[in-house]
Amino acid sequence: MPLSAGMYYFNNGENWAKPAIIFIHGAGGNNLSWPPEIRRLKEQRIYALDLPGHGKSEGIGRQSIADYAQCVLAFMETLKIHKAIFIGHSMGGAIALYLGIHNPSRTLGLGLISTAPRLRVAANLLSDSSIEATMPIAIKNCVDYSFSSQADHRLKEQAAHRMNEIRCPVLHGDFLACDAYDETSLIGRIKAPTLILCGSEDKMTPARYSEAMHGRIKKSMLQIVPGAGHMVMLEQPQQVAKSLDLFLNSIPYQPGGNI
Repeated sequence: MPLSAGMYYFNNGENWAKPAIIFIHGAGGNNLSWPPEIRRLKEQRIYALDLPGHGKSEGIGRQSIADYAQCVLAFMETLKIHKAIFIGHSMGGAIALYLGIHNPSRTLGLGLISTAPRLRVAANLLSDSSIEATMPIAIKNCVDYSFSSQADHRLKEQAAHRMNEIRCPVLHGDFLACDAYDETSLIGRIKAPTLILCGSEDKMTPARYSEAMHGRIKKSMLQIVPGAGHMVMLEQPQQVAKSLDLFLNSIPYQPGGNI
C-alpha cells in the first residue's frame, strides 16, 4: 500500500513526461470519490490522495483548509514533487484554491470541481455530525443534497456507504474546516491556468458560485454540466474525464528538474 507523509494514495503510473496531478477529495471522502474514468486517465501522472483520517490513511483529520493544504505539501515533499496540478472537489477544491493562492510557486494548474472560495455548511449538518447518535442523519442529508434528481440510486447508496466508514470526529472536522473557509477576497491572486466545473443542479455549491469564480480568476475556463449535482464526477464521469483531460493537456509543461 503506497504511503507518503502518512497518506495513502492511488497512482496510475509514473509518466515523467507529464506533470504531477494531485486529486483531492471532498469532506468525508477518499480517493474512490474519483471514479476509474478519472483516476485512470491515460498518459497522465495521477496521485489521488486519502487525506489524513480518511480511507486508508493514517492519523487524524484536520479542522481547517490551511492544515489540509499543509498535508498536501508534506505529501509532495516526501515524493519530491516540486510543482503539481491540483484537482479538488468541494472541500478538496477549497484546498486546491488555498494552494493556488498561497503557494503559487508549487501550482501548475487548478481544477476546481463543485467548490467555492466560501463554503458555508448548513447548521443541521454541523450539529448532526458532531455526535455518533445523529451522524447517520448528517450522512443521509449530505448524500441527499449531493446528487441531482436524476442520479442513479446506486450511486447514492455507495456514497452513503463510504461516508459511514469515516469516524465521526473526522467528518465533523471536515465540515468545520469548510464552514470556516472564506478567501473570497483573495481569489483574484490566482495566476495558474484554472478549470472550473460544476453541475447545473448542484445544491451544495450552486453554479452561480462557479460563475462568480470564473469572473474573478483571469486564466479560467468554466464548464457547467447539465443535469448533474454536487457529485458531478460520479454522475457524469466520462464527461468530466474528457473535460479534465483536455484541460490537463493544455497546460504547458517541460519535463525535468524536480517536478
